Amino acid sequence: MMILLLTAVEFLCGSLMFSYWLGRAAHKDLKAVGDGNPGAFNLWSAAGYKLGLAGVALDFLKGYVPLVWIAGSGTVHGYGMVAVAAAPVAGHAFTPFLKFKGGKAIAVTFGVWSALTRFEVSLALAVILALLLIASKLMSRRPLSTEASGFQVVAGFMLVSVYLIARGFPGPYLCIWLVNLLILVYTNKRKLEVFLKRYSGRRGN
Repeated sequence: MMILLLTAVEFLCGSLMFSYWLGRAAHKDLKAVGDGNPGAFNLWSAAGYKLGLAGVALDFLKGYVPLVWIAGSGTVHGYGMVAVAAAPVAGHAFTPFLKFKGGKAIAVTFGVWSALTRFEVSLALAVILALLLIASKLMSRRPLSTEASGFQVVAGFMLVSVYLIARGFPGPYLCIWLVNLLILVYTNKRKLEVFLKRYSGRRGN
């Protein structure tokens, strides 16, 4: 019962679309801007870096603050933490406040893994994404497309599994990673489809 209650609370926290609401306060409808993502990075593009940073911080904190308290309290252990930890990511991606069509869940993912591992895995993810970005710029002088950016996020998070295994994280962490990965794949599915079609087209030529 406690796990179900905490999962519901975490889902609700994740579903709070701070970036979208900040955009509305600035008279910007993020669903009608860019790729329609109601998250922090689209807010940055639509309303400037100040509101964008605020959106990133709030999306991060809604994944971090409740979970770091739950993890520290010892209320939930082992595999019971899987649903609780994955819930804020799912809440952001499938928020009932926007008819279950939420954001990409990148910032909240960083928040969740910062809470679970005291920033260790989120720092590893940041390094992986930075290396992928540098590699892509070295291979191509063109600006990174949104489709390539989505692919890098998913590919980078897939590589996090190697870090988790190498560092000896137990099974529950790998389960949380898998659920998180599936959500990221879903929220970036259109970008992944476009990117892979372009890539296969280039190889065909």
